[in-house]
Amino acid sequence: MREVIKPVAKGRGAPLRQYEYLLITVSSGESVPTAYQRLREHAEYGKWELERSTLYMGGERRYLMRRKVLRVERTLDIY
Repeated sequence: MREVIKPVAKGRGAPLRQYEYLLITVSSGESVPTAYQRLREHAEYGKWELERSTLYMGGERRYLMRRKVLRVERTLDIY
């Protein structure tokens, strides 16, 4: 099982992205219940939601998960 998180650009001039994405790839030899358990853990503890699941010929599965990027603005100006 392989997991890849796409980075979110930060700083001035960076595009305002509302979501960050996690791609989970499961090979054909791994069991489906184990993959579902991993998805549930990400959803519960990491606040990820399943956006798309794809089953390829040969048995490989890919799950694309997303979560909202929280932008926190400073409310107090400290000098």
